[in-house]
Amino acid sequence: MLLTVSQLILLMLGFLIIATLYSSVGFGGGSSYLALLALVFTSFFVIRSTALICNLVVVAGSSYLYFKNKHLDIKKFLPFVISSIPMAFLGARFRLQESTFFIILGAALIVSSLALIYQTVAVKKVPKAAAAYPPYVTYVLGAGIGFLSGLVGIGGGIFLAPILNHMKWDSAIKIAALASFFILVNSISGIIGLWSTHTFELPWIEAIGLVVTVFIGGQIGIRLSLTKLTGKGIKVITAILVLAVGVRVLAINGLQLSF
Repeated sequence: MLLTVSQLILLMLGFLIIATLYSSVGFGGGSSYLALLALVFTSFFVIRSTALICNLVVVAGSSYLYFKNKHLDIKKFLPFVISSIPMAFLGARFRLQESTFFIILGAALIVSSLALIYQTVAVKKVPKAAAAYPPYVTYVLGAGIGFLSGLVGIGGGIFLAPILNHMKWDSAIKIAALASFFILVNSISGIIGLWSTHTFELPWIEAIGLVVTVFIGGQIGIRLSLTKLTGKGIKVITAILVLAVGVRVLAINGLQLSF
């Protein structure tokens, strides 16, 4: 066991809050797991592996419930998945320096969150109909975000959802469902990529506790999403979470600034 009991309890509490909040908008929480794990673990491989496993647990439950409630359209989502899986695997095989890893992650999160904030708050009149895009756009988006996801060790929904909301690709709830499913398949691909390079490392005692915690939080959050949140509410929570995590990761983990 790498952590003390008190450290593990505090970490589990943080993961419970993260899983609840993030699953309410279709995310797994991987970016925030990374930030918290970086405070208690020194091994970069342990941090990435643990975050991916927790991601996988949360979005597996979310994807099932989205599918059960007919928000998850596999046929429409397939182009994103087909192009993202091999690119997430490829990205996971790259070995980045930790500072580079966190700078890329933080900057990408900030840009995507600002785009969503603009689309949600600044734009007053939003057409009700979903916008139409050429098929290649979904393949390109899936490939690019899949590679970035594998590179930094998260599922990628936190990048994808703000972009699709900004593009008015579909309703907020369907974008949340896609984000959840996208994270699911890319987390699996990323884990395989880490395993293939012998960089998949888990602190098993801590991992079991965290997995149970995020499963509970994820189930709470997804049920809030399906019953309590409006489309605009989902967008606002998404934007705030993405921006807060992006600033935190870039400043503290990437640039190593102290406050």
